Amino acid sequence: MYDGKANPKEKTVKMTLIVDDHPLYCDAMCSSLLTAFKVQQVKAANSLTEATRLLSGGLVPDLVLLDIGLPDTTGLSGFLKLKELLPDVPILVISADSSDETIQASMDAGAAGFIPKDAPRHVIADALAEVQDGEKFLPPGFWPQPRARAQDAASPEDISQRLAALTPQQSRIINLICAGKPNKVIAYELSVTEGTVKAHITALLRRLGVSNRTQAAILANSANLDRGRTEFSDMDARALLN
Repeated sequence: MYDGKANPKEKTVKMTLIVDDHPLYCDAMCSSLLTAFKVQQVKAANSLTEATRLLSGGLVPDLVLLDIGLPDTTGLSGFLKLKELLPDVPILVISADSSDETIQASMDAGAAGFIPKDAPRHVIADALAEVQDGEKFLPPGFWPQPRARAQDAASPEDISQRLAALTPQQSRIINLICAGKPNKVIAYELSVTEGTVKAHITALLRRLGVSNRTQAAILANSANLDRGRTEFSDMDARALLN
């Protein structure tokens, strides 16, 4: 991976951490950050494990670019882990999956912005400029949906209480949603009809105070990070697409 320094006179960002497992893309991004975007120093990690090792070793980035398709993460689990470790550092999500659902889920989880992997250089420049100004960056053509207020205001204790209020069957279903299972597969695994699954999902969304399964999965995964448990650790990207 590329690791170097730009001209300090051109710096606007002192340290950027890139977490991406595609060497060519990562090297190209590192080079662009250092030469075209006036970043002083860049560190690269090819996995969440390596990124957390760098952070544990004392690395203090003021910007993170994270690929949510890492081999040792599923869905937004890597993002949520880094956000837990770096609560005050803006994290830009980069992904080859630029569907509206994935962008929305990333922004709902607290991303500073979303950059599609096929974005041209001027879009990346716009993203960096907006994030440095304290703004959120959304790719051209994407229109955000308002977040659920109940989720925004919920404390970790409140979220845990909501999850504890689910019935055993609803708890099984939220686990399967976080594992990326579509309704048809959930119905098969629980030996119930798809209509029954949909009814349970409607009920659990109401109990959790969210409006869709993406928000439910994010809520459950955030509770997992707060409790240090593993029930909701497999938030697959496919859960964002259903």
